[in-house]
Amino acid sequence: MVERTLEFDNIFSSLADSTRRDILRRVAAAELSISEIAEPYKLTFGAISKHLLVLERAHLVIKRRRGKEQLVSIAPDTIESVTIILDEYQKLWETRYKRLDALLEKQAT
Repeated sequence: MVERTLEFDNIFSSLADSTRRDILRRVAAAELSISEIAEPYKLTFGAISKHLLVLERAHLVIKRRRGKEQLVSIAPDTIESVTIILDEYQKLWETRYKRLDALLEKQAT
């Protein structure tokens, strides 16, 4: 369980940066080369590579080679596992809110 917690800590800390979230959104729509990813940002190629390294270490993106080009795509298995954990938290909070609503309604009567 500790390993899983560290994995999620790594994922969520990598998503704390708005540039990385934007990169992830873009590669979720289509596989892109690193130069295509770098194009809209006012950052150096090295800075974009560092952002991609953080996302890759968090297993949020997958890199593959096509000739001299490196292509980046989203890692669907990691996204699915994050979705599952967030769904669990949502269910937990919904249950707590329902209990709170019931308690408040009971006190109001």
